[in-house]
Amino acid sequence: MSLTDAFYILKWFLVFLGIGIAFLPLTFSIFKDFKDKGYIFSKIIGMAFISYLTFIISFLRLAKFSQESVYFSLFFCFIVNYLIFIYKKGHLLPIIKAKIKIFAIEEAIFLIMLFFWSAIRSNAPDIHGLEKFMDFGFLNSILRADYFPPKDMWYTPLPINYYYFGHLITAVLTKISSIPSFISFNLMIATLFALTFTTTLSLGMNLFDRVNFSIKSALAGLMSAILVTLGGNLTTLYAFFKVYVPADKAVPLWQLPFLPFSFPNNYWYPNATRFIPFTIHEFPIYSFVVSDLHGHVLDIPFVLLSIAVIFTFFNNKKNTFLNLLFLSFIFSIMYMTNAWDGPIYLLLGFLVLSVFNFYKSGKKWLFSKKTLFALVKNCFTLIIGFFVFTLPFNINFKPFVSGIGVICAPSFLTNIGKLGPFLFEANHCQKSPLWQLVMLYGFFYFFVFSFFVFLKFKKNYKISKNDIFILILIILSSLLILIPELLYVKDIYPTYYRANTMFKLVYEAFIMLSLCCAFVIIKLISSIKNKLILISFFGATIILLSLVFIYPVFAINGYYGNLKTYKGLDGTAYLSSLYPGDYKLINWINKNIKGQPVILEASGDSYTDYARISANTGLPTVIGWSVHEWLWRGTYDVVAPRIADVQTLYTTRDISLAKSLLKKYKISYIVISNLERQKYTNLNESLFAKLGKVVFEQNTTKLYKINF
Repeated sequence: MSLTDAFYILKWFLVFLGIGIAFLPLTFSIFKDFKDKGYIFSKIIGMAFISYLTFIISFLRLAKFSQESVYFSLFFCFIVNYLIFIYKKGHLLPIIKAKIKIFAIEEAIFLIMLFFWSAIRSNAPDIHGLEKFMDFGFLNSILRADYFPPKDMWYTPLPINYYYFGHLITAVLTKISSIPSFISFNLMIATLFALTFTTTLSLGMNLFDRVNFSIKSALAGLMSAILVTLGGNLTTLYAFFKVYVPADKAVPLWQLPFLPFSFPNNYWYPNATRFIPFTIHEFPIYSFVVSDLHGHVLDIPFVLLSIAVIFTFFNNKKNTFLNLLFLSFIFSIMYMTNAWDGPIYLLLGFLVLSVFNFYKSGKKWLFSKKTLFALVKNCFTLIIGFFVFTLPFNINFKPFVSGIGVICAPSFLTNIGKLGPFLFEANHCQKSPLWQLVMLYGFFYFFVFSFFVFLKFKKNYKISKNDIFILILIILSSLLILIPELLYVKDIYPTYYRANTMFKLVYEAFIMLSLCCAFVIIKLISSIKNKLILISFFGATIILLSLVFIYPVFAINGYYGNLKTYKGLDGTAYLSSLYPGDYKLINWINKNIKGQPVILEASGDSYTDYARISANTGLPTVIGWSVHEWLWRGTYDVVAPRIADVQTLYTTRDISLAKSLLKKYKISYIVISNLERQKYTNLNESLFAKLGKVVFEQNTTKLYKINF
């Protein structure tokens, strides 16, 4: 690793160290019952509050989004935490002195993981491919924004109609650190990996035992960290067979020839996330490997924070209004970062509050009036808080779903078509074969079943509240896996109509079940007394763990070329060889053009190299990736006219028509490069010379500035 990259990583680390220390008073107040007092979660809490305050200041137009406004938010939050510290000084100082060693250990692990994944990313740091242009475009548009909501860089002048808050958090951290976005993009990916590992370490340890430090609780924490952060699924079994069949043609294992033994064969790691045809079922390590800075990845730290906070509330004797308000705030951050997660963990909150009241009412299913009223009041507080905190975001966000589809709806309902929010569409009967579900989730449910057997037959075992919490996570996770077999949220995709529903639900199920299995593995190994049963369980556990832990080996080596080529952390350096003129133009724009004037560049299909200038600069264009905008805007009818207008501007010889279109979209700059010439073979460059002047030219790339 170069000294420059090491400097960036350390600078980035110090930002998180400072944020974490600043928010320790609040964190200790929330996690007072955790063995480590929730130390590592202070970084996530800090990110949430600083970014939200910055967002509100800019949304209300009290100040522009700038480094100064971010520093003000940071300073304000520091003052609030300092007041908490002064108020609880006699309580907090002994905690710091007593727990300083574990704080140092967690901080060291965070730093090691940050360096570890930064080193891996440096072998393929390109912000290129999959949906990276979209994510980088969001980040750069936010960084250029004066006020929020930020502009959609691919649909001027409308705001982003997507859950962008995680990108806003990245932009805030970029402002604090003064690190360029083409570096901070990759550092944020490494940070998400590091936070996932360290927070699951803490959460797993406390889920197992909140009171005492022990080897067992440490192992539970470590197992949680490894399973959530690095775990795969049982599709790696296909790597042992003579003929490996691609995911879209997968057949049951018993139909494949095993001999001659051929490990590893041509097993391809993405197939583990596309194993069930026409669906997506990703999990964290795949996300970290491909490194799209997408909402479901950006939200992982907040998912883990919410589970940890809900767990602490479950064990509290009383949940105050401020506690519930804080939880509703975290749910709001999750919703604005990845909209599906807000309702999912709001449901977890309701389930836990219900069980909490069950205990409070003397374990009576029919709650007393007092406890029932308390339950309703607490749930209502969560909902109202959630609504209020998300209101500034929702004012400018229009959900792009058109109903809830029913899988395999009967013919008499398909004739009706729609009933309220429910859709009954013919020929929408995709079901997941049981053997495919076993390949994806069989690892988890082996331990879930083992846990149920243990609870049923273990003599003199008293079920703890920790056990109950794990059972709640298992129930919710199982529900999330089941829902896509019954329902789907309708979007624009005709064949992959349940893909996004499955993707967003089972991603959370994977995280929760990983936590549960780590708990169960250590619990059963430390509790089973029968040697034969223990040896059998231990042997099965080793085999299953080996299968899921070889997945990251395939994935990392597959994506990063066996880690043989160090390139550094600059995510845009690849452009210097792929599009050298465009690379220099992008750098020139980022250095010389302030604000967000509109540029014209060729439009193109999603997942292509079109819209590269807007994505890499944050300058808005007329239309970018067409299918993405189709999804976000809900109809292709608003996308198609823009595509036609862009083509007209590049090809017309009618100067008056060109002027009217330039004024319509308030275009200030026009890009002409190889992609524009390839897309529009009859491109009329002479027209632009009449309308403006060349302000940048390098190789075959030109930038015209319009003069009127």
